[in-house]
Amino acid sequence: MENTTIKKEIAIKAPRARVWEVLLNDEFNRVWLAAFSEGSHAVTDWKLGSKVIYQDASACGMVGMIVQHTPPEVLSVEYEGLLVNGEEDTQSDDAKAVQGGLETYQLLPMASGTQLLIESDMSPEYFDMMSAAWDVALLKIKELSEVSLN
Repeated sequence: MENTTIKKEIAIKAPRARVWEVLLNDEFNRVWLAAFSEGSHAVTDWKLGSKVIYQDASACGMVGMIVQHTPPEVLSVEYEGLLVNGEEDTQSDDAKAVQGGLETYQLLPMASGTQLLIESDMSPEYFDMMSAAWDVALLKIKELSEVSLN
């Protein structure tokens, strides 16, 4: 299956360190990850080479590995499979379809704060739904990053 890439960006009036904190800290990422599925959160230590499991309230989601981790500039996750009812799946056709897909967060400094760029490889049948979810997630990231700075 051929993937396409969702590409989005948003200007945030907050320093990169604050945006990085919102991306990675559990108390914040539970808020913005809910844009993809209610109860979503990340289970990981965010270190290079570590496993990351994005799971929702039904214990379903994605399994990947952190392949780039340069605070507060770049974070990249390479997908290895799916989480289905709490079990990791790397062998099904659906799991194999996501393997090798990347999700990358790039934080660029700007005079007024940070430009957050995301790229997320996506299978065509989920592209529109996930692109819309990213629009919601980015607004939440912006809100969370700026809230204590105003």
